[in-house]
Amino acid sequence: MDDPAQLSEYGKILLIAIIGILLVCATIFLAKVLSPKKPNPEKLSTYECGEEAVGTAWVQLNPRFYVIALVFLLFDVELIFVFPWATVFGNKVLIEADGRWGWFTLIEMAIFLGILLIGLIYVWRRGDISWIRPVHRTPEVSVGIPAKAYDLLNTKKYALRSYKEETLQPLEEEVKEAVAKTVGFRPKFKKSN
Repeated sequence: MDDPAQLSEYGKILLIAIIGILLVCATIFLAKVLSPKKPNPEKLSTYECGEEAVGTAWVQLNPRFYVIALVFLLFDVELIFVFPWATVFGNKVLIEADGRWGWFTLIEMAIFLGILLIGLIYVWRRGDISWIRPVHRTPEVSVGIPAKAYDLLNTKKYALRSYKEETLQPLEEEVKEAVAKTVGFRPKFKKSN
């Protein structure tokens, strides 16, 4: 701490940081003061890449997107290593200094790319990249009701009623009468407080 040059170097960094923070704050303040304020419903609506905002933001996302993103990130990071390797591999000065240098870098990059390729094959064979749609199967339940009874219910023509406000009261009374006539189990529901 006896060397004053050490403090002055940190002072320069502090000065640059303070100036940077002041410039950002001044820009935000000027934008707030000088910008026109003409709000309308279209400007105040949520922007979703030009689409109309529909529903909630809590949507289910297929987890396969994360796997694809990780595989993409893996091969994106690979390029960070391939480009410097290509520049070093093509450097004539290094190759002329020692002829084994070119072979060493070629083998090293082949091993690196081989490991990445093995990882890709592993993910592929595991089925994480496949976008096969699931097969929808109708569930089958063995019950004592014959299939003919279901067919009769499905083929029967039912009269449609109007569901206007004035027809709801007689409909509720018909339901109560039908429930009173049924023999067998009657569920009892308790009101929750």
